[in-house]
Amino acid sequence: MKSLILATVTAAFLAASLPADQKIAARRENQQQRIAQGVKSGQLTAGETAHLETKESRVNKEIRTDRAANGGKLTGAEKAQVNHQQNKMSRDIYKDKHNSAVQ
Repeated sequence: MKSLILATVTAAFLAASLPADQKIAARRENQQQRIAQGVKSGQLTAGETAHLETKESRVNKEIRTDRAANGGKLTGAEKAQVNHQQNKMSRDIYKDKHNSAVQ
């Protein structure tokens, strides 16, 4: 448990020092690791995992679409929107991992 917390804190610290596009990728990777850890520990049910993965897939598709429309870059507004969506995903992962449903 301590190593997971340390890894999460380290990832957050490193992500804070990255450019915006790399922060998005770093957060996406961190959230995928959190989901995988929840599956491994039994904190996430199959349904919760599928729901989280579907949401993550939608955000990733939106990022790809926005980048394709803007020559490979995200506008400031798009970066803010992605950050908002990733914040919501993070809260959803936490809620699903800490509810009473277990695998």
